[in-house]
Amino acid sequence: MGAFLPPTITPDVIPAGRQTDGGPFAPPTNEELAGGGLFEIEERTAPGPPGAPEVPLLFCRPTAATAPRPIVCAIHGGGMVTGSHRLGLPRARDRAGPRAIGQVLMCPMLDDRNDTPSAHQMAGLGVWDRTSNDTGWSALLGAARGTADVSPYAAPARADDLSGLPPAFIDVGSAETFRDEDVAHASRIRQAGGSAELHVWPGGFHGFDGLVPQAALSRDARAARLRWLRRLLGE
Repeated sequence: MGAFLPPTITPDVIPAGRQTDGGPFAPPTNEELAGGGLFEIEERTAPGPPGAPEVPLLFCRPTAATAPRPIVCAIHGGGMVTGSHRLGLPRARDRAGPRAIGQVLMCPMLDDRNDTPSAHQMAGLGVWDRTSNDTGWSALLGAARGTADVSPYAAPARADDLSGLPPAFIDVGSAETFRDEDVAHASRIRQAGGSAELHVWPGGFHGFDGLVPQAALSRDARAARLRWLRRLLGE
């Protein structure tokens, strides 16, 4: 895996990471996503912030559904520097938008300060190390990274108030940069009166369930996530 996933990402390798024509991380086509007719695939765009490009959206509707269904809004990973809205397919509180009934945070990237014990432990190791984290946050925040000027809408660990959030499922590997910030986030949600189910998967590295899906740990992680979603949706 180290042949195409180095532990350290620096700004000079970002263009190569955004190439989507072939390779192990080529995005699935609409035909592949349709699953032989199980899903109807539709592409749309939504306006971005002023001066920013439009945001591409991908709708995957079960063709067999005969009644209204809940919406799962998936926001792709990629460390703020790579990936697309197709990656991984095979909030809303403060803007009073549509009510979210839950949030699934899979090894989320939450704290631009990048100074937790796990961030230091994983320097130079794994799929996404401390230098990679600096690269990703700097791409998003520029010179503001690590300062008091960072918005909690960019780095959720900066939020003073985590009350009123929908129930959360948070999982993270024990052997990854984001471990300690994710554990802290789950604790802070609970301290604010919210609900957070936390899984720290022993020996799991960043993105383990997607990169080695056949492993027993990966199957356990996906099953736990699915059980939580089913409970949430009453299925």
